[in-house]
Amino acid sequence: MAEKEKKKEKKQVKKIHSYYEIKDGKLERKNRNCPKCGPGVFLAEHSDRFSCGKCGYTEMKKK
Repeated sequence: MAEKEKKKEKKQVKKIHSYYEIKDGKLERKNRNCPKCGPGVFLAEHSDRFSCGKCGYTEMKKK
């Protein structure tokens, strides 16, 4: 019965505090913002592109 049961791997979710950094008492954003959605909506960084999960905006990386 143990063979039939498969463990589901939990997807690691990136915590919101990892998107920000405090330098010299000022809050600084680490990732790029979406140009269509505005500040607060970050672009996800993939190996070959940046993409917005909200509006679908995609920017290809330059090699």
